[in-house]
Amino acid sequence: MPEAHRIQAGLAYWMNKVIEERANLSAGFAPDPVHDLRVALRRCRSLADGITGIDPHPAWRQVKKIARPLFSGLGNLRDIHVLSEWVARLSSGDSPVRSALLAHADSEETRLKEMALGTVQQFDEKQWLSCCEILSRRVKLLRLDSLIFRHLALERWNEAHQLHRQALRNRSHVAFHRLRIGLKKFRYTVENFLPSLCESWEGDLKYLQDVLGEIHDLDMLWATALRIGAFQDEASRSHWRATIEEQRSQRLSEYRNKMVGRHSQWSFWRAALPQGKELHEAVLLRLKTWAAFLDPDFAHARHVSRLALQLYDGLAKNGRNHQQQFDRTRLLLQAAALMHDVGRARSRKNHHKGSYRLIRKLAPPFGWKLRELQQAAAIARYHRGALPRPGQSSYQTVPRSAKRQTVFLAGILRLADALDQKHDGRIHELEVEKTGDFFTVWACGPSGKPQDLQYVAAARHLLESVCGRPIWVRLRAMS
Repeated sequence: MPEAHRIQAGLAYWMNKVIEERANLSAGFAPDPVHDLRVALRRCRSLADGITGIDPHPAWRQVKKIARPLFSGLGNLRDIHVLSEWVARLSSGDSPVRSALLAHADSEETRLKEMALGTVQQFDEKQWLSCCEILSRRVKLLRLDSLIFRHLALERWNEAHQLHRQALRNRSHVAFHRLRIGLKKFRYTVENFLPSLCESWEGDLKYLQDVLGEIHDLDMLWATALRIGAFQDEASRSHWRATIEEQRSQRLSEYRNKMVGRHSQWSFWRAALPQGKELHEAVLLRLKTWAAFLDPDFAHARHVSRLALQLYDGLAKNGRNHQQQFDRTRLLLQAAALMHDVGRARSRKNHHKGSYRLIRKLAPPFGWKLRELQQAAAIARYHRGALPRPGQSSYQTVPRSAKRQTVFLAGILRLADALDQKHDGRIHELEVEKTGDFFTVWACGPSGKPQDLQYVAAARHLLESVCGRPIWVRLRAMS
């Protein structure tokens, strides 16, 4: 990517751009500075909105909270500026309609500037710069063009595509406005986090956003003219209606030419984003990254995840497993294991309950259903503490058809976690053997001080109850 684009592809650039453009406003509130400030604010808000699902640091929400009043406070003023531009483009001379619209724009501009001045002065620049300092360091932990950002772009693509379908179905002004906003979020995600894709996509994304923006501007112009009673007679009303409809139809046709059909830009973009097995990997990476930002000892969670998968695979090899959706079940266990200790970010006491609450608050990442995320939360909840029973709210939320599977996976996670109770990683491999009516789990680790198996003996009970047979845990020293 060109050097100039790399400089702009970052949160710090746009957060500092907000400070710079706010200073450029002065008391005149000229159209270009107002527009540029809103663009910078929108990018910051869009980036914060996306990354909040990856990094749960409260400063991301603080950015949105600080930006919202200033962005909204300048919104109506920007609409008036755009209205004046369109009136000048679509008419000339001194017609009554033109005069009425421009007089309305001048009056509103004066009023809105006075309101905007207070909003600009109330902007908390000190807190904004503090958030910038914190988040700039955190966002550097996430690599540009990584799978996690391609998954984030896929979520934005899906949201925008759903809005596209709704707009074509009902053709309302509101639907096309929402589509424009959705496409903006997709564009900003690509521009800031996927520079390798942005190089070839940026032209079309900007063009389509401009086309949808002009459709919205024309809709607003017509609505305003009707609201203020700008038309003196039916002839002038019909003339302006025809002029606006011609301009709008032309832009709608341009949009449809690029975005409707088997070979539309939607299909082109989707083909470059995660799908199939890569989509499952992306979801897991998304949840893993979120957990890593919260868990104070994430190395333990990674280790427990490896042990849990070894135990799961060993039981499957020896004939004890839910055969349906094998890969999906294994993925569910892995995700729950990686997230099982996120509650430690809030409190060490009853952290398993805290993990349950934090996971349930997550929005399901694209590719997962809500019930799967809730099931993962329940599995993490029962990695320690009381055994699941019907009266518990966390167990009642699990669908009846998934209860046995949930208990089975929670039993595996509970045993795997117990085998690394001291967070020292001494047990680095598990092997499962079936001997008669019981399973033997060989816990392999270095020779020396043996693992305390008293805690492990209590932890295996849940897995034994769902397997319906005893599980013996034995140590196997390895040099």
